[in-house]
Amino acid sequence: MLGIKLNEIKEQSNLMRESLRELRTNIRFCGDDIKTILFTSTMPNEGKSTVVMNLARSLVDAGNMVLVIDSDMRKSVLVGRHKAKRTDGGKVHGLSHFLSGQMDLEEVVYQTQFPQLYMIFAGPAVVNPTELLENKYFQRLLHAVRSRFDYVLIDCAPLGAAIDAAVIAKECDGAVVVIGQGEVSTKAMVNVKKQLEASGVRILGAVLNKVNMKKSRYYGKYYGGYYGKYYAKEENETPKADIKGEVKMQADLEEIRKVSSALAKDDPAEGRRERRN
Repeated sequence: MLGIKLNEIKEQSNLMRESLRELRTNIRFCGDDIKTILFTSTMPNEGKSTVVMNLARSLVDAGNMVLVIDSDMRKSVLVGRHKAKRTDGGKVHGLSHFLSGQMDLEEVVYQTQFPQLYMIFAGPAVVNPTELLENKYFQRLLHAVRSRFDYVLIDCAPLGAAIDAAVIAKECDGAVVVIGQGEVSTKAMVNVKKQLEASGVRILGAVLNKVNMKKSRYYGKYYGGYYGKYYAKEENETPKADIKGEVKMQADLEEIRKVSSALAKDDPAEGRRERRN
């Protein structure tokens, strides 16, 4: 197994670890048949890749074998963000190499410095990512890794910008939508929800990310002053986006059901009322 070192790994605060434990627990309560999970968002820069990597570390801390697959062959940021380097000094290969038939699976799966955390990076950007994700090799990949790992987390391109996540979704056990607070409209979230439902995948819930705790009465009152602050910085290759603020990541299923019921009505005004409540 090829090894890789992930650099630029930020320390998780108490608040972040607690939030990740809640997310991890809620995923477990979705059932032991939920192993391959797709993560998408509505638009770029909602913190999706950061959520995936932090959740992967939390699952590993709980004793799970985890594989992260970066399927965003349009504009991946993980290699650059973490300054990933192979331990043997070789070139980092990825999913696009495998799906195009250039390399075997064992040549693109890397073991990280975190015990039981493995990665498949996206590889070079390609002009036909949707076609590659629809071919037989991606199905075979998921079938092969499903029996070897407790969880396979698939980081997908934003569904509001590309159809890739809907293509992948039909091969997954469940899907999670990452939502940056105040960054997307209710209408846009409804469209993402509909596209995922059309694929037949089970929508497990949503992660509310980038919450400003100072402006949020509920989260600020409950968590402020107890856990402290977490400052996260998203580092994209181009453009760069700095995210500073207290972050609360939640996958509370009861809360998600309320949001989902509002989305199902296709009523933006109702959706805004639910979010305010």
